[in-house]
Amino acid sequence: MTTQTKIPRATLLAAWTITLAAIAPMLDATMVNIAVQDLTTDFSTTLALIQWAITGYVLALAVAVPISGWLMNRFDGKKVLILSVVAFGLTSILAGLSWSVTIFIIFRLLQGFSAGIITPLMSTLLVKTAGPKNIGKVISIVTTPMIFGPIFGPVLGGFIVDVASWHWIFYINVAVVLIAVPLMMRNLPTFPAFDKTSRLDIFGISTLALMSVALIFGISKAADAASFANRDSLIWLMTGLALAFVYAIYDRHSTRQTVLPLTLFRHITFRATSVGLFLANIAIMGPMLILPLFFQNMLQLTTIEAALALMPQGLGMLVTRSHIGKMIDKVGAKKVVLVSVGLSLLGTLPLIFINSQTSLIWLSLALFIRGASVGGVTIPLTSDAYTGLDDKELPQASIGVNIIENLGSSFGTALLATIVGAMTAVNGAEIGFHAGFLVSAIILALIIFPALFLTTN
Repeated sequence: MTTQTKIPRATLLAAWTITLAAIAPMLDATMVNIAVQDLTTDFSTTLALIQWAITGYVLALAVAVPISGWLMNRFDGKKVLILSVVAFGLTSILAGLSWSVTIFIIFRLLQGFSAGIITPLMSTLLVKTAGPKNIGKVISIVTTPMIFGPIFGPVLGGFIVDVASWHWIFYINVAVVLIAVPLMMRNLPTFPAFDKTSRLDIFGISTLALMSVALIFGISKAADAASFANRDSLIWLMTGLALAFVYAIYDRHSTRQTVLPLTLFRHITFRATSVGLFLANIAIMGPMLILPLFFQNMLQLTTIEAALALMPQGLGMLVTRSHIGKMIDKVGAKKVVLVSVGLSLLGTLPLIFINSQTSLIWLSLALFIRGASVGGVTIPLTSDAYTGLDDKELPQASIGVNIIENLGSSFGTALLATIVGAMTAVNGAEIGFHAGFLVSAIILALIIFPALFLTTN
């Protein structure tokens, strides 16, 4: 037990350096949401067109994720990460300088693509650096930006828009890049290519990228129409599922290594964590959409007030984060997830009964409990995904984890938006929100089943 009390200084430096490099993409994904009204006005365009700048970012990120695996196989991971962060900074400047909505959307696509290279690199390089003894504690550090994005992004974005303009939402990324790049050059070790003989799996990458785009776009169309039964959504979702089937056949009969070998799912822990992460992203990211809407529509809070009202959840995440990694290394992922699901339900079930008269103090307490426990669900699932894998399997596993998380968060957002919209139309806003939180709690409880197959110490 003595070997798990402290992370080596070099590993800790690498962890925090990579975390800093990932903060800008995570924040940027949510900060722009707060500036939608200003962007619509400045570009004299419609809300529907501006939404493409948000949806396009997610779609471009999904396209880039499979390509990142090949880059890690062929080149030094440190150099790939630095170049990706620099590219993100440059595309941020261009997005801020945009003179038309079309140009703005193009630069947001480029931003999303560079972010899609950074995200899988972040996890893979930390897993490689940490080794099995410190993986839990290190993953708890590397996933910190995931918290900052949804929790602090809207607050910071609202403040920037109020005191300056929407342009500075993008310009601020340059400061982060200027700090992160020198630190990466100094603190990160070299990460030799995982497999220099790896060839670019063009068909596999294209199929997975198009599959992700079709599924995410289909899910977003369902959210727009408040129904999964609309024609456009069904066409895109069926296209995505068909492409998944095509990739499965291709992977089975391919004579060389594919970008995401489905043999990874033969590992019981990878299979269990994949299911768990998909459910967790639905149950956790879905309410992140409807909670601000509840604050604004039911409690009549302003946008920034609603963002501030979410702060207890973020504080809860931060308070328990460092302890979660230690507990994973001590008792194993299985026990941590099972206990955390129970606590998370304790913080989620009260949301089913909230109304316009609910005290913000009680609501803040429920959100704090929920925030304090959700890290105990996602961090063990993420760290256990890499358990028992060879070094050559790490890039492919990272691709799989990121695709699953992207689809889960997109599906969760669309599912809860659809449920809230449909129920509100029939029974009113209060019942609509209650239904959304109830579905979130049910999906959260389902995580217990894949958690039973996780590792234990």
